[in-house]
Amino acid sequence: MATIKPFRAIRPSREKAGKIAALPYDVYNRREAKEEVKRNPESFLKIDRAETQLGDEIDTYAKEVYQKAHDTLWDMVEKGAFVKEETSCYYIYELTMDGRTQTGLAACASIDDYEQGVIKKHENTRAEKEQDRISHVDICNAQTGPIFLAYRSNPTINDVVCMIKKKESLYDFVSEDGIRHRVWVISEPAQIRTVEEAFASVGEIYIADGHHRAASAVKVGQMRREANPDYNGEEEFNFFLSVLFPDEQLMIMDYNRVIKDLNGMSATAFLDKVSEIFQVELLKEQDVKPGKKGEFSMYLEGNWYKCSILPKDCSEDPVEGLDVSLLQKKLFSPVLGITDPKTDSRIDFVGGIRGTKELERRCQTDCAAAFAMFPTSIQELFAVADAGLLMPPKSTWFEPKLRSGIFIHAL
Repeated sequence: MATIKPFRAIRPSREKAGKIAALPYDVYNRREAKEEVKRNPESFLKIDRAETQLGDEIDTYAKEVYQKAHDTLWDMVEKGAFVKEETSCYYIYELTMDGRTQTGLAACASIDDYEQGVIKKHENTRAEKEQDRISHVDICNAQTGPIFLAYRSNPTINDVVCMIKKKESLYDFVSEDGIRHRVWVISEPAQIRTVEEAFASVGEIYIADGHHRAASAVKVGQMRREANPDYNGEEEFNFFLSVLFPDEQLMIMDYNRVIKDLNGMSATAFLDKVSEIFQVELLKEQDVKPGKKGEFSMYLEGNWYKCSILPKDCSEDPVEGLDVSLLQKKLFSPVLGITDPKTDSRIDFVGGIRGTKELERRCQTDCAAAFAMFPTSIQELFAVADAGLLMPPKSTWFEPKLRSGIFIHAL
């Protein structure tokens, strides 16, 4: 039973939405973030990464950075760049990329559901990454970046969403990366009640992307509970900003691997070793992307090879059966000596949005081999989370990215 509730959003004025909406804070390094804010001074990145407004000598995680974020946010609210919703609403958030549309519901999820496992995780989080967003949320007194959640499609929710999308949208803009963003408001009490009750019948919610933001939001909620022992559970700090998508709407892209060296082997010796482990055949240029689960493509010394996992190595285990797990277990660890891909500097990860040409480029500059993966499916993600297990690092790449700054949840 999931508690997914409407909220009173702080959101951009209609004319400002396209300028304010920004990619997530962790897409950029510090230099890139500063350049983006310089190029677009209205970008929400100046709040999500407030060090962009301060000198380079200021530490990224200094308290004055978070105070600057607070001051900038609430100054923009005061000056009318953002408006405060008068009543609690749900919001429909549609993103269209390369002709494919996915539609989610912006709402607030319960920190109790997170702690009790109704909202399921498939990744571990790191304390130092959590602390940054804990400070940001706590000092800003607001959640500014939505957590990307998924659930098994529900016809009642779908019907309400389809009905509302026939009306005029609140926002409709195309971001510089060519993605169209549209937003509608669900404000009628009867429709809000229908959606809320439908979610109460949904058994599980899954974090697709944003594990660190979710963990940080929950920890701020716990801090507020400790500071307010008489809390009744309805206070805004008991909930965190989310956009929820039905599983049928989502596409996970491949998350590919590049290897810096061949562990002392020649390319010929390495290819021979790979051929002992997988079924290998030379690929034609136009067929380089793997076509199904159980296949990956390898780029080595200017050639692409199709590599198929042998049936005897397949597994029914939700984690062990993942292509990325099998590649790690059968090749990276025993042959290349890469035992911990989270910490080994000899391996790097390339999001599928960059395409196979980026893998070729890396092999022409700083890498010895590249591996193009078949994407992990949303059902595989659900199976791992349902089993209470964890995905290997860099198993999923979601596109398009949710924008920050369109919805803000004040605590």
